[in-house]
Amino acid sequence: MAAALRALLRPAAAAAAAALPRARLPPPLRAPCGARGCSDGPPFRYLLVQKTGAMKNVGLIQLNRPQALNALCDGLMAELGRALEAMECDPNVGAIVLTGSQKAFAAGADIKEMQKKTFQQCYRGGFLAGWDRVATVRKPVIAAVNGYALGGGCELAMMCDIIYAGEKAQFGQPEILLGTIPGAGGTQRLTRAVGKSLAMEMVLTGDQISAQEAKEAGLVSKVYPVDKLLDAAIACAEKIARNSKLVAAMAKESVNAAFETTLTEGNRTEKRLFYATFATSDREEGMTAFVEKRKAKFTDS
Repeated sequence: MAAALRALLRPAAAAAAAALPRARLPPPLRAPCGARGCSDGPPFRYLLVQKTGAMKNVGLIQLNRPQALNALCDGLMAELGRALEAMECDPNVGAIVLTGSQKAFAAGADIKEMQKKTFQQCYRGGFLAGWDRVATVRKPVIAAVNGYALGGGCELAMMCDIIYAGEKAQFGQPEILLGTIPGAGGTQRLTRAVGKSLAMEMVLTGDQISAQEAKEAGLVSKVYPVDKLLDAAIACAEKIARNSKLVAAMAKESVNAAFETTLTEGNRTEKRLFYATFATSDREEGMTAFVEKRKAKFTDS
């Protein structure tokens, strides 16, 4: 991290770390289905990947670069794309939880990697373009944010569909302190989530907001005690995964349309997808089960 950002984070990080209990993650599987992607590939260096939940239908991805506060280096983001692709391909996974450590969800992009880049390199190489893979996954993704979600870490969380936060979480876009601006959606998604005034304040000053402030502003849906956060996110993912995966993808597409189009176009998208559910077996099963007063048995078809 750059000197200015390190100076900003280290004292607060040390104090927060001393007050936090140990992380509670389910024990990692030795060879989790999909942990090497849809095909054989090298093992992960920066991630812990497994399936969890009572039915093993929740994909759990933990950022695991603790010595750098989970700074989002190129290698980590490439692995994240591969892990998400594996979860997308796995027919048993109905939802995904993305988390970090209790000290930091992700403290930003890797500044050391960025420091020497030129405009020509960024433009020709489409720098950070691959990060959008998180936002294009069709299965629902829940960010479970403890500790710092700053810069690219905040942007990564905002690419997810739902954000749950631990009560000590901190959100911010401090790129201005490094002489640059957000480059992975921070100025766009943050503004849509919290409104122009607060987004401007955060982007122009580099100031952080707490988990409770993030909830009040609409950035976060729920706040939990630090040691209860992951369990709550997994429970939400399990609830989602019990529904039809096919229809859940349609619902996600429809909600996302509200951020991409006009109200008229969004309503058209919703109607089109609503009608499309009538071509599915799961819509027929769901309504039949309701009429017959029994639990629906969805087949994702």
